[in-house]
Amino acid sequence: MIALERIRERMAGLVSEGVLVEEETLRESHARAVWTCLTEPGDAVAGAAIDALGAADALDLALEGAGREGSDERWKAGLARWMPRLSTVDDALDRARRSGSRLLTPLEEAWPVGLSDLGAHAPHAVWVRGAVVAMAGAPGAALVGARAATAYGEHVATELAAGLTTSGVAIVSGGAYGIDGAAHRAALAAGGTTIAVLAGGVDRLYPAGHADMLRRVAGSGGAVIAEAPCGTTPTKWRFLQRNRLIAALSAATVVVEAGWRSGSLNTAGHAASLGRPLGAVPGPVTSAASAGCHRLLREYDARCVTSVDEVRELLGDTAGTRLPEGTRTDHTSRLMDALSTRSPRPLIDVARRAGFSVDDAQTLLGFAELEGTARRTSAGWLSTGR
Repeated sequence: MIALERIRERMAGLVSEGVLVEEETLRESHARAVWTCLTEPGDAVAGAAIDALGAADALDLALEGAGREGSDERWKAGLARWMPRLSTVDDALDRARRSGSRLLTPLEEAWPVGLSDLGAHAPHAVWVRGAVVAMAGAPGAALVGARAATAYGEHVATELAAGLTTSGVAIVSGGAYGIDGAAHRAALAAGGTTIAVLAGGVDRLYPAGHADMLRRVAGSGGAVIAEAPCGTTPTKWRFLQRNRLIAALSAATVVVEAGWRSGSLNTAGHAASLGRPLGAVPGPVTSAASAGCHRLLREYDARCVTSVDEVRELLGDTAGTRLPEGTRTDHTSRLMDALSTRSPRPLIDVARRAGFSVDDAQTLLGFAELEGTARRTSAGWLSTGR
């Protein structure tokens, strides 16, 4: 176990003033910060251990390389995934301090209770730039949709976000181009609260074209948050995983515009699995950009949304919806995100980047090689780009 003074040094400036009072609270917060560095988002093995033992004791056990009483092979596989990332912790905490980021944990009153509904897949903590209390204040509505949005989609997103914020509803979205950006900008223009959930570290505002907007979000009473530690690069896997946070932070989710296979359907799936009300905005039947919304309306019991008042109805609705097929994430996405099409990467580097044990990475790479999506070279593994 790291000495208390070392913990205080490492956590200086990373928590809200007055939060870390007792030694045990300090240990728990530090441990949760470390766990964000060791695990990929939604790691259920780490989540179950933290629930059972507490973050600090679970971390001590992992650092000792010990097995849990009654544990199965999943814990051993977890150790193989986590330990290669131990060397990244100090750099991540340094980046957080330099960027003015704060750690928010379930130990604090400002923790949004909706995140805990994710159970073993809940984040161990989240990193925040902006107002830590933003997520525990106004009720949230997620407005999500396509990056390649049409003028129609951006207009609807703007109208919904502006109308909702004037009645005290916080707008939650992913900070991306298209529908996300339109929703954030409208909330800012209306003087409301908006929360942007990123797939990478909050010190790396992404996309770069929205850096100024995201700084405005953080500086206007809202928040930019991520469960990945500072310095983390956004990847396809992490985009899909961050969608569960958007859904969990919100009392209702509305898909404003989305194609048939849009990533926004993944957010809708998480909202449905949490029992959150789900809405979709209809578009022209000739528009491929609205095909995903029409799919949600036709096949998955989403509520038709055409106005601010109808979103408000959703916010007061407790009826759940069915989970669309194909909205879950898988190991293949993580593996391919860890590979480059140009620079071969050694097996251990692929495992570290993807958050797998070396054995699991080797097995998955073998399947990928058979499928033609990965190629082995003398210098390491490459993605074929297929």
